[in-house]
Amino acid sequence: MTSSLFIFKLRRTLAALTIALLWLAAPVVAPGCVTDLHNAFFSFVIEAEAAMSLTISSSSFTNGGNLAQKFTCDGADLSPSLSWSDPPHGTQSFALLVDDPDAPVGNWNHWAIWNVPATARGLAEGTHKEAELSDGSRQGQNDFRKTGYNGPCPPPGKPHRYYFKLYALDTNMDLKPDATKKDVEAAMKGHILAQAEWMGRYRR
Repeated sequence: MTSSLFIFKLRRTLAALTIALLWLAAPVVAPGCVTDLHNAFFSFVIEAEAAMSLTISSSSFTNGGNLAQKFTCDGADLSPSLSWSDPPHGTQSFALLVDDPDAPVGNWNHWAIWNVPATARGLAEGTHKEAELSDGSRQGQNDFRKTGYNGPCPPPGKPHRYYFKLYALDTNMDLKPDATKKDVEAAMKGHILAQAEWMGRYRR
């Protein structure tokens, strides 16, 4: 069991116990307070389950493992294969951001893609570097000022981490082809139903 799953289950158990105690205390607590607290905890459990309901993985590299050269600027610079689980009810599209938090200049974006259809369950290796794909997915400018995916290209030294962050959204986003990560993050606010991430490493 992963630590995040353990924490989630622990919180859900504590929430359930708290609700049970509140109902036992009902005779001495104002009914309205019991109802409000019950609703608050119930909402917490539902939201937590939704957040845990989405997972992402890759057949190209293990979580926390090394990215092959072909997925980097030292090789063919292909995007890796990605797949994910069924999203929460109400999902209208997916967005994906790929970031390197270890870059010398700060967090560096390698890929911003959005409006991936809700029916999609992954992205194939070597996604075309076009502003709009045949399925309606759109790709913006990464921090290399290029469209689509550009892989790891770190300076020599310690390995860098590359986070592939998937978001299930309750909307499609009307963003221009030259939109950046910041634009995507701003447009996603208030629309994220669930999210998941997968991380790879690369060093030169």
